[in-house]
Amino acid sequence: MTTTGDNQIEERSTDDSMDERLYSFANLDQYTFKQRVIIRLAGFLLFWLIRVIGTTLKFEVVGREHHTESQPLVYCFWHNRIPTATFFWRNRGIVVMSSQSFDSEYIARFIQRFGYGTAKGSSTRGARAGLIQMIRAVRAGKSAAFTVDGPRGPIYVAKPGALLLAAKSGAPILPFSISLDRCWRLKSWDRIEIPKPFARAVVVIGPPIFVKDGNSEAELERFQLALEAVRDQGERMIAGDSSLSSPTPNSVG
Repeated sequence: MTTTGDNQIEERSTDDSMDERLYSFANLDQYTFKQRVIIRLAGFLLFWLIRVIGTTLKFEVVGREHHTESQPLVYCFWHNRIPTATFFWRNRGIVVMSSQSFDSEYIARFIQRFGYGTAKGSSTRGARAGLIQMIRAVRAGKSAAFTVDGPRGPIYVAKPGALLLAAKSGAPILPFSISLDRCWRLKSWDRIEIPKPFARAVVVIGPPIFVKDGNSEAELERFQLALEAVRDQGERMIAGDSSLSSPTPNSVG
């Protein structure tokens, strides 16, 4: 007969197994020796670059009242904000999606060093397997994050993955955006933004969105508009729009 103590031991074992998968660096056996070196070196250098620059950034937060850590959240933002967003929301155990590819591997290691977990799709089931892992993690009490126009774009066009996660897990979506007054923009599809030292970083957090139907076109449109709204507000504040009230500088990070 199964006892309460046996159930508790089994639950702890399951939690430990989940944490091992999410928060440990992935095995690199499928890559060549040169690729393994690049992955390890790139992930390490990118971590230190953002860590050093991040400590100099001047964060201003709008909509802080929308953020709560009393329940799991699905943080949603645009792909080109990854570097600054990774630093800002660090050390919260947030789980993110990571594909099985060379480029994704060093990005995964970079963000894991900031205290994130990564849910990986398998080589046969792709993003579906990663999404299932994220649903299980959120149901277990962890928050998740989605770059909603990733991994290949088009830029600033939301995909429905985050809606499916929110609907299946019951966790609300938290749309946010971070705008910089000074940054380097890489020549990638999303023009990814690397903040320059001592840059001003405006974080706009929108109201949480509860999703009932992850396949609804109306929900996707509402989601797209919410993400555009927080990005537009941040960009206008960086540009010095006088019609927007200046927030009191503070930090959630």
